[in-house]
Amino acid sequence: MRDRLLIFSCRAAKELALKIAGVLRKDLAEHELIQFSNENMKVRILENVREADVFIVQTSAPPLHDGIMEMLIMIDAVKHASARRVTAVLPYYPYTRSDKKDEPRISITARLMADLIAAAGADRVLTMNLHSPQIQGFFKIPADQLDAAPIMCDYLRRKDLANTVIVAPDAGSAKRAGSYATRLDLPLAILDKRRSADDESPEVLAVIGDVEGKTALVIDDEISTGGSLQETVSALRRLGAEKVYAACVHPVLCGKAIDRINDATLEELIITDTVPTGDKRNHLRNLTVLSVSQLFAEAIRSINQGESVSSLFR
Repeated sequence: MRDRLLIFSCRAAKELALKIAGVLRKDLAEHELIQFSNENMKVRILENVREADVFIVQTSAPPLHDGIMEMLIMIDAVKHASARRVTAVLPYYPYTRSDKKDEPRISITARLMADLIAAAGADRVLTMNLHSPQIQGFFKIPADQLDAAPIMCDYLRRKDLANTVIVAPDAGSAKRAGSYATRLDLPLAILDKRRSADDESPEVLAVIGDVEGKTALVIDDEISTGGSLQETVSALRRLGAEKVYAACVHPVLCGKAIDRINDATLEELIITDTVPTGDKRNHLRNLTVLSVSQLFAEAIRSINQGESVSSLFR
């Protein structure tokens, strides 16, 4: 008999957590969050979690650091209320870009996040499309990384892809974009893009592959300020691409992202709901939002029942 499954949601992930719970035909477990005038937080669990299999859903969204603390405190509260197992469900992992020491005297903050989650009492982690594969190795507890590619590709197959080329916006994205090209049986082009500073203003210097007269489909793991996507679309148009689409998993959409994406005049921008977009989605043209709730629900069900989740990675 499987363990009693309970799903809690932190504030940033409430919309997605409700969808996940709905797929599993569950109600979200109840808790109370109190934030004091000195900005300290208290989490009180409002139902019995003793010997339960608990999943806490939280994603990286503003206010980011409040969200991180809320998640850590909730993990600790549930663990000390005698939950049998606690899984941190992180659709968009915090500090995912800080994955290596590429400058002197800096923190590899993605590893620090992994240490904090384990120290708070999480027994395992479930996440999606980490910025770099090595982040999965930062954890001292089991960590499963889901891939949004099957969801994206199922949607893209409904389109006419006869004259389409998959585009990796930089060399680091080539493997990720290549998996889409393989799934969709399409050619791949790679842009040679360089960043000179932390201002996220990249420059495209060349292209490997043919985009002239083609429909270009840009594949990336996230959109942050939109500067990279804007420059990528501009470069593809200069190189003769007839139409440009973009598919990105994590819609961070900070800073001037909305204006930059709209200025890029994409035929369509395809994102998922790993990060809540709220009112931002109403200001983006030609936007399609695909839900990852079914995939996360299937992974949660498999973990709870002691089944393999590897079939979900195909």
